[in-house]
Amino acid sequence: MGHGGDVIAELITDHREVEELFGRIEALAPGDKQRKDYVDQAVIELVRHSVAEEMYLYPAVRELLPDGDTVADKEIEDHAEAERTMKELEGAGAGDPEFDRLLGELMTEVRSHIRDEEDDLFPRLRAAASEDELMRLGDKVRQAKKTAPTRPHPSAPDTPPANKLLAPGAGMVDRLRDALTGRGKDS
Repeated sequence: MGHGGDVIAELITDHREVEELFGRIEALAPGDKQRKDYVDQAVIELVRHSVAEEMYLYPAVRELLPDGDTVADKEIEDHAEAERTMKELEGAGAGDPEFDRLLGELMTEVRSHIRDEEDDLFPRLRAAASEDELMRLGDKVRQAKKTAPTRPHPSAPDTPPANKLLAPGAGMVDRLRDALTGRGKDS
């Protein structure tokens, strides 16, 4: 992930990539082992995306929108719910009955969050921020995704400054674990 352009274009591209992975998962029969591989890839992308939004997008929302604190708090709570679901899903195998229930829950949470951002937040942010601000935010988000964790950490801080201090270390540990296990590699 790292596409270029302003923050809104970057995040919308991320949304489309996750939706593509969801489509691949839905096309496979329940219990198919490859569903777990696609879920792992989706979780990696979702966690990196969420961490970058929490580090840079939501602080900008707080600053630029008149109701920015309320909007950012709701978005962060959406992330926390999805992260708890991802953490539960991490321990379930594709053949586990809980896998499909948790997967359905995650897809519903993520799709609702995407609609909120794309239909409400992003248009409001585009109206409130200059193109230069949006481009700078895009650069920061792309940089953050490079060092962000790849696994859910529901108890980790989700607001600055603590998230900016801890995310790179957790990201390094997660990427090492991923490399050792092969998690997130294309099937």
